[in-house]
Amino acid sequence: MLTRMARRASRVRVIVADDHPLFREAVVRAVKERPEFELVGEAADGRGALQLVRELSPDVALVDVKMPELDGLAVLNAVTRDGLPTRVILLSAYLDGATAFEAVAKGAAAFVAKDADRREILDTVAAVGRGETVFDPQVQAQLAEEIRLRGTHDRPALSPRELEILNHIADGRSAPEIGRLIHLSPATVKSHLQSLYEKLGVSDRAAAVAEAMRRGLLE
Repeated sequence: MLTRMARRASRVRVIVADDHPLFREAVVRAVKERPEFELVGEAADGRGALQLVRELSPDVALVDVKMPELDGLAVLNAVTRDGLPTRVILLSAYLDGATAFEAVAKGAAAFVAKDADRREILDTVAAVGRGETVFDPQVQAQLAEEIRLRGTHDRPALSPRELEILNHIADGRSAPEIGRLIHLSPATVKSHLQSLYEKLGVSDRAAAVAEAMRRGLLE
């Protein structure tokens, strides 16, 4: 009796939230079939999922990204913001880098494609229940590409002349001094400076240098 009670107490408590009844029912049935899991609730929308998390404190919440009321990312954000102990696995029919990036940033424990087979989904629940973080190779590839793209976007496309002028202002040179060094009129240098400021989102020389250093344009 004690052994059975201990085994029951150690089961991973799970909720499932998805607005597609057939998919939700299939996942619920699969969860119930695994003896190490205990299904404690299910919801058809994000608000219901968040209510279950707050009321039942499950170990793991399997949550669809696209749902009415609140989407999966909003549920995840609320769980993280409120310091709730439930670990969230996001399910999505479409794996894209932007969503994966946001999921990681908001503290998702896993991100799984809805077309994954049931064993993969359940093995992910088990791993997350043990405290692991799981992102399959497809998600990792999408995430890496998104990070690369964001890094590219964070480095504005400065022209060779603008980069040259940026280095000169970092060395403390004035517009007339820069003009004499690179054989441009002060007015032309100021025009390049204005373009440089706009691309960096700043309004003066000191801020341009600081922002360029932050973005890795200057060492």
